[in-house]
Amino acid sequence: MGLLAELARDVATNGLFRPGADDTYADGDDSSWMDVDWPSLTRFVRVPGGELQVIDTGGDGRPLIFIHGVAGLWQDWLLNIPAFMGSHRVVVPDLPGFGRSPMPTEKISIQGYAKTVDALCDALGIDCPVVVGNSMGGFVAAELAIAFPTRVDKLVLVSAVGLSIEHLRREPLLALARGWAMAATRAGARSEAMIRRPRLRRLALQSVVRYPEKLSYPLTWELVQGAGKPGFVPAMEALTDYSFREHLPRIEVPTLIVWGRNDMLVPVADADEYQRLIGDNARREIFEDTGHVPMLERPSRFNALLKEFIAGREAPEAAVEGVSA
Repeated sequence: MGLLAELARDVATNGLFRPGADDTYADGDDSSWMDVDWPSLTRFVRVPGGELQVIDTGGDGRPLIFIHGVAGLWQDWLLNIPAFMGSHRVVVPDLPGFGRSPMPTEKISIQGYAKTVDALCDALGIDCPVVVGNSMGGFVAAELAIAFPTRVDKLVLVSAVGLSIEHLRREPLLALARGWAMAATRAGARSEAMIRRPRLRRLALQSVVRYPEKLSYPLTWELVQGAGKPGFVPAMEALTDYSFREHLPRIEVPTLIVWGRNDMLVPVADADEYQRLIGDNARREIFEDTGHVPMLERPSRFNALLKEFIAGREAPEAAVEGVSA
């Protein structure tokens, strides 16, 4: 089922308001990231084609890279970075054209983004990181594992774009993207008032987050800073310009596929297809009553699952069965 059809089905089934979330939804602790001295961890790194703003926690721990999605920025991982920075060297870039990273000198493409992440690893002296990507970031992470097979140690695809989008009609999708970008830019000055009001927050974010009103105001404020950036429309074009379906069987590293059952942007069936195409190296975990950003909607479960995967342990039985824990 395509993006627009999935959105229409969900709204028709559930209306604008879903049943209440359970107690494990949005269980992140804002103090975990609000107490971090982020400016001390922020740097600009020059790579071929431009410069990247990067969060780099440093240290000698096992390297872990988080890659955000379209309309995203490094803050998409605020509830996850603190859980790993004590034991890993965590690196989180703003992709070119997003956050505070300027537009690249070359046309934005998925292949180009993968090359940028590879070049970032070289610039920072990082070998074989665990790479985690959400949405478009998952597309980029998978392309990195395909194009640079010795670069990635383990791969995590979180609601990754790249499969069903190839069946969508390009021009209507790009027209929608341009309209959304214009609306996001105009709404920027009013974003604080919008996210303080639960009903308006739901209207603005309901296609991405299952229960937008459950996210805290400070976290939501950080997330909406990714809207209206110059890379959005070119990145949407890049998503529709490239298909790597036939290359996915070349991924040989252990791969974890995480999806929200109620993802309205990328259908949950894509999780099965990614697992099928990648093969025996892949396993999938479905989070019930969850939207497009499981790492923010159910951060405690996501962080525990990622820790288990990195350590090479199997997930608890409840997680395997897709039961929220």
